[in-house]
Amino acid sequence: MSSKPVALILGSGPRVGAAVAKQFASTGYSVAIVSRNAAGGRTPEGYLSIPTDLSDPSSISKVFDAVKAEYQSAPNVVVYNAAALTPPVGDDLFSIPAGSLANNLNTNTVTAYAAAQQAVKGWETLKNDLGKVFIYTGNKSNVAIVPMLLTVALGVGKSASSYFIGMADNQYAKLGYRFFYADERNEDGSMKGMKLDGDAHAEFYAQLASGQGEIPWHATFVKGKGYVKF
Repeated sequence: MSSKPVALILGSGPRVGAAVAKQFASTGYSVAIVSRNAAGGRTPEGYLSIPTDLSDPSSISKVFDAVKAEYQSAPNVVVYNAAALTPPVGDDLFSIPAGSLANNLNTNTVTAYAAAQQAVKGWETLKNDLGKVFIYTGNKSNVAIVPMLLTVALGVGKSASSYFIGMADNQYAKLGYRFFYADERNEDGSMKGMKLDGDAHAEFYAQLASGQGEIPWHATFVKGKGYVKF
């Protein structure tokens, strides 16, 4: 078994995913990153790179198997940062094909659920002194109807995922397993939208993984302040 903790980042984009990977690597974690366009093998930074289409929930078990084969350990920190949306045509909410919405839901919710299943399965094999944390990159759409028709498919998925994240944290916290729906906000509590800050996510996710502070599953945070209840 690996002597180092392992972080798995599902959806390793250039902003949040890249910053989170760098943060965990800098604090002694072995890091695995997953995206559709991942090169495979090892990155120049030393991360295990796994090409995977996260719209396919059945792909997740192979991802976890690859991490365990490489690091001889299940990941104790799992970050789900993947997202997908199909925009409607003009202002017609119901112009999104049902098949497209289902495909978006796979990426935004069903594959995240599959990843949480695999995370718990792996945590059962790890030492008790390792923090076991699942972090989902969310937004405000789980508590408010965002007046942006463009993001309706994304909002449906985020909202659905927040429900199982909250339920999982309630169910498994007694075992030391934590689940977080992480939601960066502006200082006034408004939605960050496309202005998400990668470094702010990285710093906050590291705090969540460390177990510092009494932070609820709905982990709303502000850059430079950390958890803020809205």
